[in-house]
Amino acid sequence: MTIAVCPGSFDPFTLGHLDVVRRTRALFDGVVVGVAKNAGKTALLSLDERVTIVRAALAADPATADVRAEVVPGLVVDFCRDAGAAVMVKGLRGGGDFDAELPMGLVNRHLTGVETVYLPGDPAYAHVASSLVKDIARHGGTIEDMVPDGAAALVRAALRAQRR
Repeated sequence: MTIAVCPGSFDPFTLGHLDVVRRTRALFDGVVVGVAKNAGKTALLSLDERVTIVRAALAADPATADVRAEVVPGLVVDFCRDAGAAVMVKGLRGGGDFDAELPMGLVNRHLTGVETVYLPGDPAYAHVASSLVKDIARHGGTIEDMVPDGAAALVRAALRAQRR
């Protein structure tokens, strides 16, 4: 049985992320979504809120109902080992994503032997990035067509709390 991990900070989880998880599930026997802290970013949503969004989105989609989401407590490669995963899957929207992901994939393989597989993102979601979703919401724009049900309300609530 081959298990894959789809890791990310998912701040917030988008429909592009869900598409990658859905396609990963079609390729592997089991999938775990690893929700991680990114030391290089200040998250808008708490780790618990991000996990809640991911779990709700996975449960609502028949293609991903058996995928689980868990917090990554440290290094993603250690999380992969603990999950019994032989591979990590990352979605790519374009060359910039590949340039950022390739060094991480190489170091992950160096550290533990876990391979990284890169899936090209669906062109329908090529414009959807978590940072853009937050920026659009910050300026009052519509994000409901870019995130799973319930995520937009959590993003807006977090932005309101940030302004206080």
